[in-house]
Amino acid sequence: MQDLRVAVDVGGTFTDVCIFNNNDHSMSVTKVPSTPHDPMAAVLNGIERGDIDLRRVELLSHGTTVATNALITRNFPTAAMVTTEGFRDTIEIRDGTKDDLWDAYKDVSGPYLRRRDRFEIPERTDYSGKIVKAVPEDEAVDLARILMKRGVTTVAVCFINSFINPENEKRMKEILQREMPEASITTSADILPEIFEHDRFNTAIANALLGPLVSGYVGNLEAELVKGGYQSDLLLLHSGGGSMTPSLVKEFPIRLAASGIAAGAIAARHVAEQSGFPNAIGLDMGGTSTDISLVTNGELHTTNRWEVEYGHPILFPSIEVLSIGAGGGSLAHIDIAGSLRNGPQSAGADPGPACYDRGGTQPTNTDANLLLGRLGDELAGGELHLKRELSKTAIEDGVAKSLGLEVPAAAESILDIANANMADAVRLVSIRRGLDPRDFALVAFGGAGALHGAEVARELDIPTVLVPPNPGVTSAMGCLLVDIQHDLSGMFTADTTQVDEHELDLQFRTLEKTAAERLWKEGVSENDSIIERSMSMRYQGQWRSLEVRMGGGPDALSEAIESFHSEHERQFALRQDDKPVEIYRIEVRALGKTPKPSFKPAEKQDATPQPVASRSVYFGGSWHDTPVYDRADLGFGMKIVGPAIIEQLDSTIVVPPEDVAEIDEWLNIRINLSIGA
Repeated sequence: MQDLRVAVDVGGTFTDVCIFNNNDHSMSVTKVPSTPHDPMAAVLNGIERGDIDLRRVELLSHGTTVATNALITRNFPTAAMVTTEGFRDTIEIRDGTKDDLWDAYKDVSGPYLRRRDRFEIPERTDYSGKIVKAVPEDEAVDLARILMKRGVTTVAVCFINSFINPENEKRMKEILQREMPEASITTSADILPEIFEHDRFNTAIANALLGPLVSGYVGNLEAELVKGGYQSDLLLLHSGGGSMTPSLVKEFPIRLAASGIAAGAIAARHVAEQSGFPNAIGLDMGGTSTDISLVTNGELHTTNRWEVEYGHPILFPSIEVLSIGAGGGSLAHIDIAGSLRNGPQSAGADPGPACYDRGGTQPTNTDANLLLGRLGDELAGGELHLKRELSKTAIEDGVAKSLGLEVPAAAESILDIANANMADAVRLVSIRRGLDPRDFALVAFGGAGALHGAEVARELDIPTVLVPPNPGVTSAMGCLLVDIQHDLSGMFTADTTQVDEHELDLQFRTLEKTAAERLWKEGVSENDSIIERSMSMRYQGQWRSLEVRMGGGPDALSEAIESFHSEHERQFALRQDDKPVEIYRIEVRALGKTPKPSFKPAEKQDATPQPVASRSVYFGGSWHDTPVYDRADLGFGMKIVGPAIIEQLDSTIVVPPEDVAEIDEWLNIRINLSIGA
């Protein structure tokens, strides 16, 4: 009987496994250390430690960092780019911008492919789509043979103006496939049929580079799961907040480049909505970084342009997440001016914080939390044993002596800097959009989120912090909540006062047909398929556009225009109803519904929670005798007044003095802050 649903999320430090039982609606979790050298090993270790019989698993979904890590480390297969004569350096020239405008010595990192691996072909398609010069067969064959001699295993074909007529790219692909049957070939028009060649070329190149890596990983993992008795498709979470089956992942591996980050944002939205908060800020703090997401009126913010490294854009829809270098392993250090800094450098999983006793000597946030009593002596249910004396030595040598502070004060200063960094990041995703953080709940999760959530919220005057039942594996739970999803787009530029609505509908139908074919290929029935339309629009003369939903019916266009005006006013405090609105691009989102876990609310309990231990914890410059609770003992309706520490397998929750923690019907901990106290 297939009665289990399993989700696995691979993080930088730990790999989290979430197991939902369809029979009794119960959730169980486990964690194992990540294995950066072989991520699949951690996935299989997690399944083994969770005692999961794969024959009982109805659905297994997976958020992976394989693609992200490959782009960060640039550990690529032998690859090449084939482009139009004269456009070899497009991805190196870029758009001329810099991440830090005022630092004359800080350069943008080089392109993913060196110049020696970028080749030109004398072909040309003009702006209107007319083929001025076809692909020369002999030169194309000669180039394919050169690539074979070089041992190239993956090629990106990126021709100018192919977004409007892809015939030359298709022909080049046919020749390469014929001459190099073992190679993976990507064309920019298949990946992103849009104007702006730098964006399109870079997205296609990233897709080509990731193809062999992701295909190998997914194929090997799928084979191991089948060997263990799993009988369904492996679903892999992608950046847009949906999932893909392995067959489509092999065609569009670039979609996995923000896989794990999206899972946390989806879970944060679920937790907030379940608890009655349509507006929420997700604070996902792990071992290396903190990912911050924003939910307004129940909708996650998305972006169509993002990057793993500045200057190398990826143009696939992605849940908008701001990542900063603030995690449990973030290093505290004194800069050249004598000031205390926190991150973005990290101790990572190996050697890890000083208290791991694996060779790390610099102080981290984990060391500070341990020294101040906020963390116990074990992590992950005894998987890791922490040594407080090593934390003390690291903080004393690395921070306290330089600043002339006592060790506890130095440790608290480390956490203050980390909390301020996270609060600043929250301001960036909220206040810059005209949104007041005080109107939001803060969903704190990840292995370290609940340690810092209350203090970050206090910095922002956010009144409520929500801590999910299993904060350390919340991102894994997010993998259970997603549908199969595909996002397609196409160029369609027209003034809305003169647009041919029949032609607009025809273009939408073309995209919808492709979307439906992809869902069919992934085994989604017509009854479980949903296809949604949207458009990117802008005031005439503008460059940047805003995406708005496109409904059905005779008034669909006028309703979309009104939505655009309203959204433009909300984001930029400017509305110009008398100015012409232009359609820039059309988009289609195809959803294939998958089974979701059905959570049951808990029954209310009248009992008073009883601590299992007590320890001295440092808050606000002094030590407090603080009760320690086991989260498994806390039921719906129970209330705890801080200071308090709540421990569980995957995380530790800190309730500062005078704050009040309540357990709601979904077993979330709601920390109501004593703002201003």
